[in-house]
Amino acid sequence: MMPPMDAIEVHIGLGANVGEPVMQFSQALDEMLRRGLLFRPIQKSSFYRSAPWGPVADQPHFINAVVRGKTLLPPHDLLAGLKAVERDLGRAEQTIRWGPRLIDLDLLLYGKVVLNTPGLTVPHPSLTDRAFALLPLLEISPDLEHPQTGLSLGHYLGLLGDEIDVTERIADTWPQDIR
Repeated sequence: MMPPMDAIEVHIGLGANVGEPVMQFSQALDEMLRRGLLFRPIQKSSFYRSAPWGPVADQPHFINAVVRGKTLLPPHDLLAGLKAVERDLGRAEQTIRWGPRLIDLDLLLYGKVVLNTPGLTVPHPSLTDRAFALLPLLEISPDLEHPQTGLSLGHYLGLLGDEIDVTERIADTWPQDIR
C-alpha cells in the first residue's frame, strides 16, 4: 500500500453572474467539502464585482471570489470534482464561451505545480490576464509567485494597468454556514 499523498494548498476561483452568486458560492464550497475535494478551507476572499470578460459583453456583471484550501486529490481528480459540482449546481454546458453562468469553478493554482495537459493547465492559463482572479487571490495570499515564472502575482496585476476589469469590492463576509 502506498503512503498517502501530502496535502497540497490550492486556490480555486469562483464566478457567477446569474442567480444569487454569493449563495451559489456557499453551496459550491459546501459541496467541495462534502465531496472531499477540499478537506480544509483555509481562507476565503471578499466578493468582487466585475464586467464580463471576453467577447460576450451583453450580460450582467460577474461576482468573483477565491478560496484557498488544502486537498489530498491529484490535480486532474480535483478538476473533475469541480466540474461535477458545477453540473450538480445547475451549470449547463456552455454553448457560448465566456457567456452568462450560474457557477464557474476554476483551479487557479495547485501548490507550485506547473502542468500542461490536454484537459488541464495549471496555473490557470488566463490567471495573469484577469484582475477579477488576481485581486481576490492576492487579498488572501499576497505573497504568491507564479510557479512558472517566479514573478509575484502582484507584478502581473500591476501590468494590467488601465485594463483592470474589477469595478468594486462588494462584500467581505460569507454566509455564516461556511465561516
